Amino acid sequence: MSARLITIEGIDGAGKTTLVGALRHKLVARGIDAVALREPGGVALSERIRSLVKDPQLEIADRAEALLYAASRAQLVAERVRPELEAGRWVLLDRYLDSSLAYQGAGRGLGVDAVRAINEFATAGLSADRTLLLAIDPAVGRARRGDRGEADDRLEREADEFFARIAAGYAALAAADPGRIRTLDATRTTGELLADALRELADLFE
Repeated sequence: MSARLITIEGIDGAGKTTLVGALRHKLVARGIDAVALREPGGVALSERIRSLVKDPQLEIADRAEALLYAASRAQLVAERVRPELEAGRWVLLDRYLDSSLAYQGAGRGLGVDAVRAINEFATAGLSADRTLLLAIDPAVGRARRGDRGEADDRLEREADEFFARIAAGYAALAAADPGRIRTLDATRTTGELLADALRELADLFE
């Protein structure tokens, strides 16, 4: 079976990390060699950048933020994602290029095309075979984050309007590329969401 790059997207609190873990378990059970990685992060350099962009004590200009995420992504792709795919493994990625398009392109107002250009350079054009977008009302996502009992990071401290723009940005991306991006209802139970995800990946198992 051909190696695949599957990305999971959505605003904070949508349940991406939980779904990635559950999906990997199901893939391995099917005999598919799969690894799970996260963004920003996944390798040493990218984890250091993650600590920077999330630090609430830092003031980061919008363009600098976009470039930091692109740099983190470039390192992850070069060090882990491409080698894993070339070795025949499936890669499940918690966030990828669409996150930058939604957060910095739409949320920060930098423009989707401009952010796409720097990220296509960063990834050398590596695109996902399938993207699962977990759709949820930003207010529900914020409430879920609050239930974790963790302090908000730099981006999580943004106003509701910021996350509304991100959600709208994601919806626009999905509408423009329905073949790759499949939208799932993130308010469903963990089991239901996993079943929905597997159904949207079914054609890739053939």
